[in-house]
Amino acid sequence: MSTQKTFADLVNSDIPVLVDFSAEWCGPCRMMSPILDQLKQSVGEKATIVKIDVDRNPQAAAAYQIQGVPTLMLFKNGRTVWRQSGVVPLAHLQQVILQHTH
Repeated sequence: MSTQKTFADLVNSDIPVLVDFSAEWCGPCRMMSPILDQLKQSVGEKATIVKIDVDRNPQAAAAYQIQGVPTLMLFKNGRTVWRQSGVVPLAHLQQVILQHTH
């Protein structure tokens, strides 16, 4: 894709955007990968799911005061509407996204 969206463009969507701040060296982050894959299949076009490596994108991590990974944040219209650190179960993520799809 040649027209790369900036992070700000992405989170300013009226569709919820779930951002997974993670790192390759993080065990719990690796546990989130299959959960996020399942989430993408279950919510489809209702939400966008993005993974951000904090080591490769330190400015994004600093901007959102990411202290530990994984940290998941849900954005809608540029605002943070939900945030949680640690491994989050699939059912909880589905519930959070569905609450913000209206």
